[in-house]
Amino acid sequence: MNLSVCKQVLKFITFFVVLQTLGGDPVDDIQFETDHSNSISIASWNIQDLGQSKNTEEIAFMANVLKDFDMVAIQEVVAKHPAGAQKVAELADELNRRGAKWDYRISDPTKSPSVYMSERYAFLWKTSKIDIIGRAYLDKELETKVYREPYIGKFNLKEANKEFYVVNFHSRKHDDQPELEIQYFKDYPNRLNSNNIIIAGDFNLNENHPVWNDLYQQGYKAALKNKKTTLKRSCKSKGYLSHAIDNMYVSSGFSVVNSGVIDYIETCNNLDSARKISDHLPVFFQGHMNPN
Repeated sequence: MNLSVCKQVLKFITFFVVLQTLGGDPVDDIQFETDHSNSISIASWNIQDLGQSKNTEEIAFMANVLKDFDMVAIQEVVAKHPAGAQKVAELADELNRRGAKWDYRISDPTKSPSVYMSERYAFLWKTSKIDIIGRAYLDKELETKVYREPYIGKFNLKEANKEFYVVNFHSRKHDDQPELEIQYFKDYPNRLNSNNIIIAGDFNLNENHPVWNDLYQQGYKAALKNKKTTLKRSCKSKGYLSHAIDNMYVSSGFSVVNSGVIDYIETCNNLDSARKISDHLPVFFQGHMNPN
């Protein structure tokens, strides 16, 4: 075995060992409600380049992070290679091995200005808790107004028999003024004819930006406040977290009980290995659907 191959093997072994120790059980500190028919828990995660670059161990790690939630919204599924959709299927299979039955849907590639901007989205959910209603779809009305049109799913919280929507979105970069895309979200309550809407994703700006005021005036709440969700490239100063840009914006049809960032890193020593999973941490929302 030549020196180059030896280095690659050693690098993989080192990464695999660190992967097993990242944050222990990442959701140990989250209390999940199991006795309330209106309760719901959702995670949202921009999994950087979810596709052929992710190996079996990394997919298994993702499943361990996500397994206790009722539903997951994923951004940045690779569109230009079939491995993107295949890795979502592998993630669903890994989740199925952890004690609950999961289903999933993957979007078509977004109609982006460039093939390099185009992505897919994904929804995954526990079938004991949630049903999908009809087909999830990319928002064609915003196709020419945003770089990656949102992926919209209509679901039913089974025990409560209440319908709700999840809008899954990954905005253009911060320097490209993502507020020019987000400004259209204020129309969703009328367009979807619903007060039970969760807008989840990576918005490349935080919850204090004035573009959100139109939604706040309609009773929406940011699930997370002042919570950094992206990872620095190195820990040169003030830890490993960078920007507060991943969030969920929840309509008045929901009460927020708990929310936060799932930080499985814990120490700068784990940063390089964690960045192989993604340069974003997952965020979560726990709450109740309010009476009509």
